[in-house]
Amino acid sequence: MRKLVGGTTVLAGFALLAIAATALATSSVGVTSTPIAQGNAGDIDVRVKTGEWKVKLDTKGPSTLAVSENRVAPGGDFGWHSHPGPSLVIVKSGTSTFYRGDDPDCTPEVHPAGTAYVDPGGVVHIARNEGSQELVVLVTRLTPAGAPPRNDEPDPGNCDF
Repeated sequence: MRKLVGGTTVLAGFALLAIAATALATSSVGVTSTPIAQGNAGDIDVRVKTGEWKVKLDTKGPSTLAVSENRVAPGGDFGWHSHPGPSLVIVKSGTSTFYRGDDPDCTPEVHPAGTAYVDPGGVVHIARNEGSQELVVLVTRLTPAGAPPRNDEPDPGNCDF
């Protein structure tokens, strides 16, 4: 009986931690997301070299490839979150200011219109529109099939906003 009570207490503790983590999660503000297309693929094993440029993409197991357009109002942000796979981001208009949750100095990575950047996945981060015009980004995301494309995360506390 004592083992049953102890096990129940441990399970209840884990449940409370899960509830607390969900309660501390941040969500987006001023963001409108429009899915453009999504498809599933099996294993991917691609290697291409053109001159000095090269790329290697290697997945094991089924993947989901999804493209979306995200519009962020001035002062808006995506909230602290992570992804289970990489995201390729093109800044169509405005400026995306990207912060990593593991950067103790909260150093902004500023990406103006016409640039692109890679969110490697597995990293807690936030992208904000700190400008005065709407931010529009096109995002291509590669994730394990069946995985949620986004995980809301608690504020890591490294930034003063």
